[in-house]
Amino acid sequence: MQHHKDALVVDTMRDRLGYVMGHEGPYLQLRPVTGGREWDAEPAHVRDATEDECLQAMRERARALNAASTGGTFR
Repeated sequence: MQHHKDALVVDTMRDRLGYVMGHEGPYLQLRPVTGGREWDAEPAHVRDATEDECLQAMRERARALNAASTGGTFR
């Protein structure tokens, strides 16, 4: 399956949500929904996020942005 840039996906090896940032060799480069360092994932272990996972990602992102705007930390 081909995953497009900015698609929200799940790395099933790490059980992590991430946005597709690009491809590097045989790997997809994913970025956490709350920002931070990208990681490489094998395309065979990446699937599209479900609707519930998309909602989870939006909540996590909103909490991270709110924490950043108030000087708090995201947990």
